[in-house]
Amino acid sequence: MSFLLAAVRSFLFVLFLTVTVIPWALAVLLISVFAKGDKVYWSCAGWLRLAIYGARYICGVQWRIQGMENLPTEADRRSAVILLSKHQSTWETFAYPALMSHPLAYVFKRELLYVPFFGWAMARMDMIHIDRSKRAQAWTKVAEQGKRLAALGHWVIMFPEGTRIARGQKGEYKTGGSRLAIETGVPVVPIAANSAVCWPRKSFLLRPGVVDISIGKPIPSVGREAGELMREVETWIETEMRRLDPSAYRESKASAAAA
Repeated sequence: MSFLLAAVRSFLFVLFLTVTVIPWALAVLLISVFAKGDKVYWSCAGWLRLAIYGARYICGVQWRIQGMENLPTEADRRSAVILLSKHQSTWETFAYPALMSHPLAYVFKRELLYVPFFGWAMARMDMIHIDRSKRAQAWTKVAEQGKRLAALGHWVIMFPEGTRIARGQKGEYKTGGSRLAIETGVPVVPIAANSAVCWPRKSFLLRPGVVDISIGKPIPSVGREAGELMREVETWIETEMRRLDPSAYRESKASAAAA
């Protein structure tokens, strides 16, 4: 019965997203004719806020955040950081712009720009979209755009594991984010999030519960080596994930031992 209820609520949530994104995206496209930059960003973030509150009230997905004091304040508009986050589901990609005080610039695959309405609105935002098939060109673009955005005080956000990772698992932490931090001279901020508790990857079946987000202290990048810096980020995130969601890692360990 609980599965059926979750399925019905998830269907209503997806319907809610579909119905609201079309007029909202059209409004953003219209706004972008007359405005640029932060006005367009916050217009898009408004829909993302609507989406996470839709998940809350339709599907029962709530959230707790700790460590917000580790980020620059809303008044400190010129302080840039590189956010490096655990990535388990779509939820955190919606939630971060909705919950954080500064404009965020995601590094994402350009194919998302072709998603009707949602992608069209994303294309109007000042973010970094790359062609993953051209790795050298992709990195050059990330470095150039990252420096420009950091100079504006924007926060670049990257998922070091590169893709959504199943609950209780760990992917390979790539050094793109730490390399960018070193090139720009700004600190990195590690983030742990256990969103798969409620919204597993590659699924639109949402279950009620609480997503915990933990934001670590800024880690200086000046004078660091990219691999060493990313290992420090990885250690913090994975240690924190085990604190936030210990049962998932016990189950993962037991499964590995049985295999």
